[in-house]
Amino acid sequence: PVVFESPRDAQGRGIATVHQFGGTYPLMSIGRNFFVGAEPTKGWGPVKVFDRKTANETAVKAVQEFGITRIDDGDRLVGGLSGGERQSLAIARAVHFGARVLILDEPTAALGVKQAAHVLRIVNEAKKRGLAVIFITHQVMHAMTVGDHFAVLIRGAVAADFRKGEKTREEITDLMAGGETMADLEAQIEGYMETHEGHVPSAN
Repeated sequence: PVVFESPRDAQGRGIATVHQFGGTYPLMSIGRNFFVGAEPTKGWGPVKVFDRKTANETAVKAVQEFGITRIDDGDRLVGGLSGGERQSLAIARAVHFGARVLILDEPTAALGVKQAAHVLRIVNEAKKRGLAVIFITHQVMHAMTVGDHFAVLIRGAVAADFRKGEKTREEITDLMAGGETMADLEAQIEGYMETHEGHVPSAN
């Protein structure tokens, strides 16, 4: 097995992780966020300063290459971006710094439909560029939209391992529900509601 000494060691071997909220810093600019920990500098000798112009131009170009044309100012604070744009910024950053394996941890969990679709488009673009993408999600439709090979985990163990087209959405959903069919689950919920009907507040 491959053992990494640190996250930086993994990054040096081309593995990047983007967490649920993109790992961005809301009160920092897009250019600063893009180069955090690897800031470009200018100047000579011991006196060097952050090269804001280079950082901003590089960050904006990298993000726009993924189709995020709304981001056109590297000085803009990341806190003003949508959740989907933050995820896109983090993915573009990982690709720029040489990621070959991209691990995305629930990138669409806290997003609306439009923003989630935006992130899924970015994932497909990363795949087209030859990156291996590990997409961790509990959203079956999102997984099926971008996935080629699937694994369902239950309590940390692999419950199923299959390729695109081998299982239906309903079958995958059943697996993710712990093996219970959705019909059984719906029956249980209906039974509970009938039993406790007199205790449920009226919506009127």
